[in-house]
Amino acid sequence: MPKFLARLLPQSLQGRLTLVMVIGVLLTQLVGNFIWAAQRRAEALSETGTAAQHLAHSASSAVRFFLSLPPNYRPLIIQQFREMGGTRFLVNINQAPVPARAIAGQELADAALKQVRATLKEDLPNISEVRLAFAWPDKLPVGDNGATIADLPDTWVQHIMLTKPAPVLLIQVEMDPGHWLYLATLMPNPYFLETGNPLTRDRLLLQALSLAAVLLLSIMVVRWITRPLAALSEAATAFGKGEHGPALPETGSREFVNTARAFEAMRQRIQRYIEDRERLFVSISHDLRTPIMRLKLRTELLDDEAMQSEFHDDLDELDMMVKGALQTVKDSDIHENPTEVRLDALLGRMVRDAQLAGHAVLFSASGLSVAAKPLALKRAIGNLLNNALHYGDKVELAVRERAGNIEIEVRDHGPGVPEAALAGLCEPYVRLEHGRSQNSSGMGLGLGIARGIVQAHGGELLLANAPGGGFRATIVLPGGAFVPL
Repeated sequence: MPKFLARLLPQSLQGRLTLVMVIGVLLTQLVGNFIWAAQRRAEALSETGTAAQHLAHSASSAVRFFLSLPPNYRPLIIQQFREMGGTRFLVNINQAPVPARAIAGQELADAALKQVRATLKEDLPNISEVRLAFAWPDKLPVGDNGATIADLPDTWVQHIMLTKPAPVLLIQVEMDPGHWLYLATLMPNPYFLETGNPLTRDRLLLQALSLAAVLLLSIMVVRWITRPLAALSEAATAFGKGEHGPALPETGSREFVNTARAFEAMRQRIQRYIEDRERLFVSISHDLRTPIMRLKLRTELLDDEAMQSEFHDDLDELDMMVKGALQTVKDSDIHENPTEVRLDALLGRMVRDAQLAGHAVLFSASGLSVAAKPLALKRAIGNLLNNALHYGDKVELAVRERAGNIEIEVRDHGPGVPEAALAGLCEPYVRLEHGRSQNSSGMGLGLGIARGIVQAHGGELLLANAPGGGFRATIVLPGGAFVPL
């Protein structure tokens, strides 16, 4: 599970900081909304219960008033109330309870009905049956003759019919057999059901706007913080490839300014050390050639031929080492700017030259390009190709793109290399037995030079025995779109 989560996490520092801040803000919003919704729910239940209790007391008073009237006077009183403009309750008398489509599944409505029923039972203990319900005013029946609220004059229902429909509380009380008192009214807060849903559209919109603003600011802050680190990473990568880029800007936080200064000082020290070492190495190697030549001339004056031969062998070996040192510096330290290299054109020329010399070389065009130093890359591939031509009967060149990288493979069909010797092949002056017998003029520097060039490009040189026989050298270079430097 941790490995799976690690694969899901962004790889960049900016992505991880952004993800942590987004999750933190979302969790804070969710917890805050949960606590606020719980408080609002408790407040809504309390307010609804209090309002339902007051409304039930008013309904009890109305029921007691009609109970005190003779049955034949009740319709007259109701008609007088209607002509006066109505009352808080829409009142009617029916022979049976009127069925209405009740609102179901509403916690606040159920709580209000429970409180009304309890209050009516307390105020009117002698009432035999009470029917309560909340219903929407649309096509709400008011009489057992099928009449609805829409059929009544506006003056009768002005306290119930609002511009925005609100749930209507129906109270039907059996006063005596065949006489049911019908009371319809609104709660003190007509839209009390909406208070039970704290996440209204307006609040959700406000929450979304505030969340978007916080996330936008968080992402901007994270980018502002991590941008200097990206510049530092690019400068370190360029320096590792031997490129001389501009100095890091000393802007941003105090910690980054100190880091930039320390990195710049380190880069200058390393650069001076490398330049001094190269100059010293080249000077020593160059200066040694003169005394070696003088010693060879003096060796000719020796009378002892055996001694003369031994001196010649030692001086030839020393001369070869000096030439190898000069070649290593010359081949590895190629100062040029990276550019877009079309691999088909580069390898095509090398293949044609080898074929003109009588070698069997196979190559298929790939259409791929890579950002590299052309001469240095040619020198690295040339060293691998020369080795393959010396030790194999046939050579195959292949270029492919894999996992975002460019791979250049040089394979020969020679005897291969013992597995135990693979790890030390790139070391200077390392030559295997069959290599010395087939190429006596070599010095064992080609693979080391090729590896150094490839590593300077940020790549890797892979050496292995090929399946089915032969040896395979693969140059792996970072791919992606070419960006001029």
